[in-house]
Amino acid sequence: MATKTSSRAPLGAQQQEPVNNPIRTQDPEPKKSDSATSQQASMTVDLDAPTIRSSPSVDQEKKTSDPNSVKTSTCRASSCSDVSDESTCSSFSSGVNKPHKANDVRWEAIQAVRSRDGALGLSQFRLLKRLGCGDIGSVYLAELSGTNCHFAMKVMDKATLASRKKLLRAQTEREILQCLDHPFLPSLYAHFETDKFSCLVMEFCPGGDLHTLRQRQPGKYFSEQAVKFYVAEVLLSLEYLHMLGIVYRDLKPENVLVRDDGHIMLSDFDLSLRCTVSPTLVKTSSFDSDPQRKNSSAYCAQPACIQPSCIQPACVVPTSCFSPRFFSSKSKKDRKPKNEIGNQVSPLPELMAEPSNARSMSFVGTHEYLAPEIVKGEGHGSAVDWWTFGIFLYELLFGKTPFKGSGNRATLFNVVGQPLRFPESPVVSFAARDLIRGLLVKEPQHRLAYKRGATEIKQHPFFEGVNWALIRCATPPEIPKPVDYDRLPGPAAPANEKAAVAGDSGGVGDQKGDKYLEFDFF
Repeated sequence: MATKTSSRAPLGAQQQEPVNNPIRTQDPEPKKSDSATSQQASMTVDLDAPTIRSSPSVDQEKKTSDPNSVKTSTCRASSCSDVSDESTCSSFSSGVNKPHKANDVRWEAIQAVRSRDGALGLSQFRLLKRLGCGDIGSVYLAELSGTNCHFAMKVMDKATLASRKKLLRAQTEREILQCLDHPFLPSLYAHFETDKFSCLVMEFCPGGDLHTLRQRQPGKYFSEQAVKFYVAEVLLSLEYLHMLGIVYRDLKPENVLVRDDGHIMLSDFDLSLRCTVSPTLVKTSSFDSDPQRKNSSAYCAQPACIQPSCIQPACVVPTSCFSPRFFSSKSKKDRKPKNEIGNQVSPLPELMAEPSNARSMSFVGTHEYLAPEIVKGEGHGSAVDWWTFGIFLYELLFGKTPFKGSGNRATLFNVVGQPLRFPESPVVSFAARDLIRGLLVKEPQHRLAYKRGATEIKQHPFFEGVNWALIRCATPPEIPKPVDYDRLPGPAAPANEKAAVAGDSGGVGDQKGDKYLEFDFF
């Protein structure tokens, strides 16, 4: 995990008393959720072999925050309503088998230190550099002593969390991280606590975040091919989270980090909503009987499936995942007629795993990314993730968000009342605009993916040529430069003393002087 340079203002994160919303005036209502003891049935879905586990629901929002009484700063951070520090949810098991850790040298190093010392704590780490701070903690680049393994360590002051009623948010993030096992989501290597601090040891992403990377592009926007790469991986991340009954609610370029291999990692789960979900397999028509698929030979036959022998990126030519299928070694003369092979294709199963019953009344997110149903206080569910996915796609393509106004209040009114418009430049494909139109429908029940989730989006023509099964084999648009750890300033203090400095300097939710610390990258 890496922290990120942010440039957009926080949305009422620190307000202790809710005040009137400029658009909605009704009193906030408690979130509707299933019982916290309800568990979905465990299931496994292969997407580079991620393990799907059940997620308990939790009533985690208690009050709404004022979206209008926001301090102006150079940061665009997220916010949520304050919550009680009482947790009504059972913890996820952190000891379940996670296939993606099998060949991870960092995981092996952590296990070796645990076996040697009996327990893991701050004394086993050297904090090399403060990467930045967020609403509930400070993040450091940390080296596991006696190894060459580096991690991102999130250090949270427990007393500060308690005084600001953020304990449940920290617990929610930890429990979500404990259950994740997916190529594009964080690995939680360890969690430990001292008398003063709660620490999460996660993956360090040296490539920074997509917001910073976008700022470095010519015109401050990505090429459409690069956008397709990044949003495809984000889409699979959201699909997996929804299968677990997790509504992310905080998608934005600042929260999409870039690993050392150029692939992405979604980060920051303290605003996520957990609920029950019942994944179901739905039979779909064959390719020949589906007009949308019939006209495109590039759709993957089984978009969420991968053979174990093909998990390693070396198994295929790197560019195959984002190249149209018609570039084949066989000529058209050597191929069988379309009608000869089409009739042999049986109906393909589709996994529908939208937590459609999730409802929350909380006011969470970033102004420019808030869905209309959140702004209007109508209650929201998993469809907010597809709205934010549309805003995210728009920003990567055009270098700005579609509803940004002169201020936060104007932005919220634009989200609710202004139609979607596209700038004349840069020029993007019709498919890209069409996908954005489908996602940025103001009524959630009419929004693309409302019923069938990520499957609907995967089948959109914008993703023509994407081999979903082998997406990890695709060549990223940009590979980060390796970090020269030897050139970093040596640690000036032991880990426990360094963490104490973080706590004393306001590293947790520091908002003094109306400024936020900007995050550094290598």
